[in-house]
Amino acid sequence: MSAIVCPTITPISADPHEFREQLERVSFAPRVQIDLMDGRFAPNKNLNPIQVWWTEGMLADIHLMYEKPAEHIETLVSLQPHMVILHAEAEGDIAGFIRHIQRFGIRAGVALLPETSIASVYDCIEVADHVLIFSGTLGQFGGTTQLEYLEKIPEIRAIKPAIEIGWDGGVNTTNIAQLAEGGVDVLNVGGAIQNADEPQAAYEELCNHVS
Repeated sequence: MSAIVCPTITPISADPHEFREQLERVSFAPRVQIDLMDGRFAPNKNLNPIQVWWTEGMLADIHLMYEKPAEHIETLVSLQPHMVILHAEAEGDIAGFIRHIQRFGIRAGVALLPETSIASVYDCIEVADHVLIFSGTLGQFGGTTQLEYLEKIPEIRAIKPAIEIGWDGGVNTTNIAQLAEGGVDVLNVGGAIQNADEPQAAYEELCNHVS
């Protein structure tokens, strides 16, 4: 199966109009990732989870860059997204939170910052539906793709062979094929689509590289 191109929505402020504008720029996409930040785990604070919405029929993955995710899990569950992704480095029982979210029929994933080893999050990977390899800069577009992080994929699959693997950070037309060939299933793309003059054309070109 070919890899999925998933546009990201990353407002850097709590202004709901900024969120709406970014969402509308990628309204053609069947699946998107919405980045939420608390101003502590990630440098900027944007919308509260209860303010988030998406187009009917769209699959929405919510990437929660929060220091204390436990305070917002019930709100996220009430929104019924396609998936909730929590950071392994956040406070609390992340594996337990993942299992709780899954009880409501919602997929749950774990995101790993570059310095986080696979061995240290074995328990999270074992229960998760998705692992997000983070290669960018928290809370903003234009990160760099560190291709050496592809080395994490065999380690992840050794724990759970069929798990979905995502990548976030610096994806563009020059590296997307290499990332897909390296085993990435979901390629989250921010600036290369959001900053394009024609976002849909940019999205389609990226899709053509991995189809």
